[in-house]
Amino acid sequence: MDRTQLLLVGLPLFLFISDLFQLFTPPPQKPNSDHHHHHHHQPPPVIQQPQTLEFPTQKTGGIGAVGIGNTVTIDFCSSCSYRGTAVTMKNMLDNQFPGIHVVLANYPPPLPKRLLGKVVPVFQFGVIGLVMAGEQIFPRLGIAVPPPWFYQLRANRFGTMATTWLLGNFFQSMLQSSGAFEVYCNGELVFSKLKENRFPGELELKDLVGRKITNPAVVDGLGASSWS
Repeated sequence: MDRTQLLLVGLPLFLFISDLFQLFTPPPQKPNSDHHHHHHHQPPPVIQQPQTLEFPTQKTGGIGAVGIGNTVTIDFCSSCSYRGTAVTMKNMLDNQFPGIHVVLANYPPPLPKRLLGKVVPVFQFGVIGLVMAGEQIFPRLGIAVPPPWFYQLRANRFGTMATTWLLGNFFQSMLQSSGAFEVYCNGELVFSKLKENRFPGELELKDLVGRKITNPAVVDGLGASSWS
């Protein structure tokens, strides 16, 4: 390539690179013209912050934090959808006895029901696996010809699997539920749904807990004050 061709190729390339450089170069800053307009300069407006009014907190019953040093434990059946009732009772006790410690916990079912609840998923997956691959499973178990009931289940495999899954979940839910809503105050049972076969009312539970807490001011004032 001679000099003429090099010049013809290099000049447009140089111009193109110069245009790119000018395109990405920031423009020069404009000179500050504040000295021409000193008479128009005004101080920035002062924004006043809104003042927050603080109100004194009200004391329940006029005796302050009456629940300090006391613990209420609500053991409920979590698989029975009792959590909403337990939270409602907890909020009521927190409002009526400020400072009280309310603990929510799950009340497990008896040990035999818990063991059976562990067996149900094994049975579910066993039946589904048998329906899907029974022809390979039975020979490994020493059964050359599968029993007749296998072919009946295999004829409607999807219905069998769906029925097994739904029934298994139903029985597992039954085995995991205890139906309990037990309320303890400082370790002493004050209400039992297993014995009463019902939930406690808010006023009833408030009165039961109020008679068990170890604050003398509340115990002495139970007969004189009216609970609102």
